[in-house]
Amino acid sequence: MDEEQSRLNEYNAGKKNWLHWGCYLSERQWGTVREDYSAGGDAWNYFPHHQAISRVYRWGEDGIAGISDEQQYLCFALAMWNGKDPILKERLFGLTNGEGNHGEDVKELYYYLDNTPTHSYMKYLYKYPQAEFPYDDLLVTNSERNKQQPEYELLDTGIFNNDKYFDIATEYAKADIDDILIRITISNRAGEAATLHLLPTLWFRNTWKFGLTKEKISMSLQDDGRSIKTQHENLPDYYFYFQEADKVLFTENKNNKKLLWGTGDKHPCRKDAFHKAIIQNDFSFLEDKKEGTKASPLYILKMAAQETTTIYLRLTTQQMQEPFDDAFAACFDKRKKEADTFYKGLIKENETAQHAEVRRQALAGMLWSKQFYYYDVATWLKGDARQPIPPAQRWQGRNTNWQAFKAADIISMPDKWEYPWFAAWDLAFHSIAIAEVDIGFAKKQLLLLFGENYLSADGQLPAYEWNFSDVNPPVQALAALEICRIEKSRFGKMDADFLQTIFPLLLKNYNWWQTREDANHNNVFEGGFLGLDNISVFDRSNGLPEGGRLDQADGTAWMALFSLNMLEMALLLCKKDIKYEEDCINFFNHFVQIAGSLQQISNVWADTNVYDDGFFYDVLQLPDGRSIPVKLRSIAGIIPLLAVLYISKEQLKTTPRLEQLICNFENSNTRYQVVDDAPDKNAALLSLLTPQQLQSLLPVLFDENEMLSPGGIRSVSKVYENGFELTIDGQDYGLKYMPGESDNGMYGGNSNWRGPVWMPLNFLIVRALKIYAKFYKNEITFNFCNTPISIADGAGELSQRLMNMFVPDDSGNRPIHGQYDIYQTEHFEDLVLFYEHFHGETSHGIGASHQTGWTGLAAVL
Repeated sequence: MDEEQSRLNEYNAGKKNWLHWGCYLSERQWGTVREDYSAGGDAWNYFPHHQAISRVYRWGEDGIAGISDEQQYLCFALAMWNGKDPILKERLFGLTNGEGNHGEDVKELYYYLDNTPTHSYMKYLYKYPQAEFPYDDLLVTNSERNKQQPEYELLDTGIFNNDKYFDIATEYAKADIDDILIRITISNRAGEAATLHLLPTLWFRNTWKFGLTKEKISMSLQDDGRSIKTQHENLPDYYFYFQEADKVLFTENKNNKKLLWGTGDKHPCRKDAFHKAIIQNDFSFLEDKKEGTKASPLYILKMAAQETTTIYLRLTTQQMQEPFDDAFAACFDKRKKEADTFYKGLIKENETAQHAEVRRQALAGMLWSKQFYYYDVATWLKGDARQPIPPAQRWQGRNTNWQAFKAADIISMPDKWEYPWFAAWDLAFHSIAIAEVDIGFAKKQLLLLFGENYLSADGQLPAYEWNFSDVNPPVQALAALEICRIEKSRFGKMDADFLQTIFPLLLKNYNWWQTREDANHNNVFEGGFLGLDNISVFDRSNGLPEGGRLDQADGTAWMALFSLNMLEMALLLCKKDIKYEEDCINFFNHFVQIAGSLQQISNVWADTNVYDDGFFYDVLQLPDGRSIPVKLRSIAGIIPLLAVLYISKEQLKTTPRLEQLICNFENSNTRYQVVDDAPDKNAALLSLLTPQQLQSLLPVLFDENEMLSPGGIRSVSKVYENGFELTIDGQDYGLKYMPGESDNGMYGGNSNWRGPVWMPLNFLIVRALKIYAKFYKNEITFNFCNTPISIADGAGELSQRLMNMFVPDDSGNRPIHGQYDIYQTEHFEDLVLFYEHFHGETSHGIGASHQTGWTGLAAVL
């Protein structure tokens, strides 16, 4: 067993808390729902970026390349100044949803290079321009562009031309659970000298202002002049050691009330004090201050052309005479080698070195995207003692029916800048990817959603903080099964106790879906948003024409998949306890009923004039009794493909009643087929698609003029390049295939955020194809590029296309980087980003550039 896995086992056994410290600092706390105390819920404008310099946060902290303890009392991150910016670079800059022509967007270059599950070794790279950072240019130029134009990115400004930037690599190595070694390597990439002011900053989250802790919290300079001692009622005393600095600065993590609101005193030692001191070159007001709640050594680095220099720091509970002795460097070398060994053990059979490196960076991003997430809805609504009472309108606003929700946990974020809040179905996908490196954390993430502080009393999962009551596809059961599959593959065992724990919790959520989203009790599920909100001709979140109801093929299919996932889980639990056979029977019957209803939906549009392509289409049901099929080929119509389960005859022998039920159903005269149980096979297949429908769907799915793009399955068929139109009572509705960003403000005005090509559904399609291939083997083939191929070949082709987006092509360019040739130059060529989604023709990345959350599924492919 390697050393990293041993540490992980120590943690999981409760022997040593190796996860007490980690990369839990957000990359954006401003503009979040948690910090919004406005009357109307205008989170972006209530707490904007420019105020974050001077204004104290209530619910968390943010920073660059930062770490914190697991309750985020004490934080560390980098601040820097290039001598030209109007502010210190203390946090990542980006545009709000209203400022960007395609929604919110971080405008920085930073990369998650490495990380291990216990955060024993971590590496983060930030690229800082030497010219003045183009804050105004980015804001103004993007505001002038419309939705038909691309986003204006930091690389488009030309600020990195001629290599005029600093590479700032921050590495962490844990000598022990409370002994964190920090190495900052700064490289001047320019061909001329340049100066960088570097501030490795340590501070306390302000908990005393809100009555969460007492005021006896401080950090103070020690007599040696090269260390700072911290004191906090909820932490042991820490010592922050640093190499000799040009200055050591202290201030308070408190509001600059005078600057923000024109009230209060002009006391200079506030949150923004370092900005004033450095930029104005006036340190007089800080010279006598040797203690506070925010501190930093200041290094003024005058660097020659292409020079590299290194700064050492250490945060530990131990008092040391020589914190940077030979053992310091040796620990970094040791932890880096241990990380290499750990990831070497994860390499898949026949995996190329390039793909293995992409997987490692994907998993590093998954681990860097952990964040301390703190949100107590009841307290947020009521306000804190000694603080102004929030506006009364908030009691009719966001999340008021979720007052039992209370979180103070480490959670995997979709993206710590663009989406620094958990989302229930995102988190399910994250858990699958994270299971590749940390099974225990993956399980805890899923179980967290079902805890009493998260799950509503009626069984609904909180969607995401902008609207906990929204509805996302129920993929948590699938995630639980995938985690167990990964665990069995890696360690040779299935965790029945985990399944036994999560099964009744999932059942509660399943029952909510049945009562909440099946309006007519006919096993046809609506759902509304369902995550596929921008590939519908209707804005499904905001009402439908003529007060109609949409029978959603995808909503119904998600429930069919949920039913099969629960059936599979019950089958696994039957090996331990036959009482779960009753659940097997119940979920089989649920699946059969849903399948029947879905086929009835298909009867509405399956007339002689409609090409039977294996797709399932939504049907708009109007109050006057009309049923209008929405004959749009999109990924929503492929969701039924995902609802498939392979059950071996050996499994069925453990549940004789289910075995007999399946046998009887197969031999009955039903008008649709959901069970394939041929006598010559050693298994039964449950599926929403008949073999004939599957045979019809596959050629369309793998047609490059339809659904198949160079980088995966498109969300909307390419045949709609000129648009799809539907007219209802004289009103036109439509949708157009957009290979890149959205060209309109529908669905919240955000970017095309379910994507031209979207990793999660591609992952699920690959998963489903492998199941079909296991059952049908070579019985079903289809034409791909004028060559007959099997379903297994199709799954392999799709997996290869998805992974090839991230690796260099014949010209040395990674498709994800698009038109930016700089990624083929020195110091850029090995950097990989895991975007939110991908262009339907070129495969370049679109949306959140660090959406390592669900795009981290690349690690599982």
